[in-house]
Amino acid sequence: MITITQATEHDLPIIQDIAHRTWPNTFGEILSPSQISYMLDMMYSMEALKSQIDDKKHVFLLAKDDSTQEVLGYSSYELNYKGQALTKIHKIYLLPASQGKGVGRLLIDAVAEVAKANSNDRLGLNVNRYNKAIQFYERVGFSIVGNEDIDIGDGFLMEDFVMEKPL
Repeated sequence: MITITQATEHDLPIIQDIAHRTWPNTFGEILSPSQISYMLDMMYSMEALKSQIDDKKHVFLLAKDDSTQEVLGYSSYELNYKGQALTKIHKIYLLPASQGKGVGRLLIDAVAEVAKANSNDRLGLNVNRYNKAIQFYERVGFSIVGNEDIDIGDGFLMEDFVMEKPL
């Protein structure tokens, strides 16, 4: 069985570890090694993670295998994104061995429940336009509603689809 729990500051090293174990597999064919390294540092340094929680009010959820106690993946979300009735999923990553087993769906469903309880009527996320996860997002009810190119500095650009799912 998989349990979804809210992460605490104590769990941030686990989130960092999963990101560093997941990103090369997820983005290795899409982004350069230097961009992956830059983005991991930008988004997953301890200071960046603490700022996401404390300043930006992102909530991290962990998916844990009850039998092994291993954390299989995480997501983060923000309610009422930009003043809208939209819950933005900022991050969702699973260890490669956990992909395709329903863990991602459990994380999205957990975020959807919180969103609905807070009167948000849709979920949103950004995904790299070349990421194979697009097919997963479509299977769980998301559709592409736009494109966004985000300059993240150091000469790097995030080229994303914007996807939404009605609740």
